[in-house]
Amino acid sequence: MVTTNPFSAMFGRSPFQPLLAHIEKAHDCSAALLPFFEATLQGDWEAATQHREAITRLEHEADSLKTELRLNLPNTLFLPVSRSDLLDLISVQDKIANKARDITGIMLGRQMRVPSELAAPMRDYIETSVSCVAKARQALEELQDLLESGFGRNVSDLMQKLIRDLHDLENRADEQQIAIRRQLFALEADLPPVEVMFLYKIIEWIGELSDRAERVGSRLQIMTAH
Repeated sequence: MVTTNPFSAMFGRSPFQPLLAHIEKAHDCSAALLPFFEATLQGDWEAATQHREAITRLEHEADSLKTELRLNLPNTLFLPVSRSDLLDLISVQDKIANKARDITGIMLGRQMRVPSELAAPMRDYIETSVSCVAKARQALEELQDLLESGFGRNVSDLMQKLIRDLHDLENRADEQQIAIRRQLFALEADLPPVEVMFLYKIIEWIGELSDRAERVGSRLQIMTAH
């Protein structure tokens, strides 16, 4: 009886199917930060715990997909892009899921509640970072279509637009981070120093989500250039 490895079968359909499956998990991880953040604002640590558990589960699933891709990507497989590019891309994607897990781990472990003055700008900041990941996912989907169409000009133009949009979103996240840091600096005297330190860390890590997403776009752009 012949058994078929379902992961290997993904490569039969498209070399990008495993990458798409992985970035979907990474996107889900980042998107789950929004309800998690709302729960922390309300001090609902039971709900926050549930969202954290969901993110952890998704991150573990992303890890499994990453491992399977590395194990099932044959050296001899003819691919429209290089094997090393594919491995590099999934490594960058994986850091998105890892960072979402790390953010929830610190905030839940310390039961961190963002000061009310920062609640709205932090919410917008998280939404922008999640949008970056969503745009990176869309760009990867577009690259698969581009490859299947033989790099048609219209699809290639759309791919370039997606990458520009991703760059613009990442710039917006950078601007939001600067503004939030400025607001936090003005509040420092009224907050416990240790909490301030961890707030700066969370602000930095949320920014890393958008940064990693833009790196996904950059690698996709390199692939299309090849």
